[in-house]
Amino acid sequence: MMQILNNLKKSAKGKLKSIHLSYVRRQQAFSSSQLQDLLVTLGIENGDVLLVHSSMEGFKAFDGKITDIISVLQGAVGSNGTLLMPTMPFTGTAVEYMQLGNIFNVKKTPSRMGMISELFRRMPGVCRSVHPTHPVAARGLHENDLLEDHYKCTTPCGRQSPYGRLLDFNGKILLLGTSVGVLTFFHTVEEILEKNFPFSPFTEKKYSMQSKTGSGELVTTEMRLFNPEISKRRNINILIPELKSKGFWRESKLGTLDVILLNANDILNVMTTMSNNGKYCYD
Repeated sequence: MMQILNNLKKSAKGKLKSIHLSYVRRQQAFSSSQLQDLLVTLGIENGDVLLVHSSMEGFKAFDGKITDIISVLQGAVGSNGTLLMPTMPFTGTAVEYMQLGNIFNVKKTPSRMGMISELFRRMPGVCRSVHPTHPVAARGLHENDLLEDHYKCTTPCGRQSPYGRLLDFNGKILLLGTSVGVLTFFHTVEEILEKNFPFSPFTEKKYSMQSKTGSGELVTTEMRLFNPEISKRRNINILIPELKSKGFWRESKLGTLDVILLNANDILNVMTTMSNNGKYCYD
C-alpha cells in the first residue's frame, strides 16, 4: 500500500513538473536571435576573449538546441575572438578529487560543468588545456596562447593558467543562468593577492597528479590546491556591491535566463582595492 502511495505521489509530481515546464516555455520562450541581441546589448564584441559559465536550468524556455547556444556565443566573439569554457572533471573539492588518484585524459575525461561545456568540449576544432583539475576548453584566435602549458601551473587557476591569462587579453566573463558563486577566475585573484590576505586560501601541501596529453604523453602537475576549510568560508557575493558601485556589473534577463557580464581586469582591480582596505570575500 505504501509503495502504491509513493508511486502515485511520484507520478503527480512528474505531471506537475511537466505542466509547469510547458507553461514556462509558452510564456517565457526566447530564441537564438534574442539571445544574440542581448549579448551585444550587454557589451560582448567581435574579437572578445570570453569565458562562459553556464547552466541549462536557465534555458528551460529556450526554443533551440544546445548547439544553437554555442553557435550564438561563437558568433558573438567572431572569428577574431576566442570562446572558453571551464571543463572541470569533478564536483566537490579539488582535494577530494585528487585523492581518487585518477589520470586526467585531455581527450576523453568529461566535463562536469554542465551539458553546454561538455558538448562544446566535444566539438570539432575545440582545444582543451592539459590540467588534472581545472582544464579549459577553447576555440578561436588566441586559444593556444590561453591554454598552453596549463599543467605547469603551481595552483590550478594561477596567473599563467587560462583563467589568469584572461587579464592579458582584457578577457570578459559571462554567467549564463549561474550565480557569481561559480566564478573560477576568483581563484586567480586569490593567487595574485595571496600575500595581501590574512590567511592563505591554498594548502601548504603540494599535490601531484598525472594527465594524458592529446599525443598520449603523461605529464605531471605539482600544485597547491584550495584549502577546503577556507573554501567553506568563501563568499563571492561580498564582491557584488563593490563591482556595482564602480559600474562594473552588467546584468540582464531573457525569459528564464539570468545573464551577467564581467571583466577580469575589473574584478582584479576591485578585489585589490578591497584587500588594501582589509576587506575580503570570506565569512
